[in-house]
Amino acid sequence: MKIFNDAAKLQKWCLGRKRSGAKIALVPTMGYLHEGHLSLIAAAKKTKADEIVVSVFVNPVQFGPNEDFDKYPRDAKADIAKCRKAGATAIFMPEPSAMYAPDHSVFVNEERLSAGLCGARRPGHFRGVCTVVAKLFNIVQPDTAVFGQKDYQQAQVIKRMARDLNFPVEIKVAPIVREKSGLALSSRNTYLSEAEKESALAISRSIASVEPGRRAAKERQRISKALEKAGLKVDYVEFVDGATLENVKTTAAGVCVLVAAFAGRTRLIDNRVL
Repeated sequence: MKIFNDAAKLQKWCLGRKRSGAKIALVPTMGYLHEGHLSLIAAAKKTKADEIVVSVFVNPVQFGPNEDFDKYPRDAKADIAKCRKAGATAIFMPEPSAMYAPDHSVFVNEERLSAGLCGARRPGHFRGVCTVVAKLFNIVQPDTAVFGQKDYQQAQVIKRMARDLNFPVEIKVAPIVREKSGLALSSRNTYLSEAEKESALAISRSIASVEPGRRAAKERQRISKALEKAGLKVDYVEFVDGATLENVKTTAAGVCVLVAAFAGRTRLIDNRVL
């Protein structure tokens, strides 16, 4: 497995492989890899790509001023070992200075799908996500890129960006991977105490209980009460069209229920497509 820290060197290598006829799959991550990330690498392998490039980069421009950029968990040595074992052929681990010039002033902004949900709660977040993913697409030149369903809104935003900016990249979305308890895997789960983990189970249990044919407003209220009863602070509970992310009035096949809630000081997200 090749290890790159320099964007220009990775780009040169990827372009060389493309000229040789190789297919490339990209798995963008922020590191501190867990089984959820490894499932994305497994999904990339199923595309029969010749090269699987995993990026490990905690992207500063997608964090707000009061968010957890500085304390976001990092373990480069473990990430390299996990990528090698999972079958990645290259890993990209740049420093922020390798991705952003000191006077960088160009950003990519999606303005519709990113407007609500996490986009409304975290101003500038998806601008940062789109910018770094666009840069990764230009550096790696992938034929396929794999994202996780847990970040449902992010996946839809990236699909829209790829479509609207004519990136020749197929976006694949891999299913959520959960702990045996049902808690969606996340690097931020390391912040949780055992009591907070127990409380957080109310999220997956609540969304699992939603059935088609119900009024979204009533379901939103029911889930919010269940989360609050478990000791969580609700950020949002929303029912949206799975493709457009527009709010719906009734639960039905293709509708996505999305939840964001705080367990202590840790913000967790989860979702389920009916």
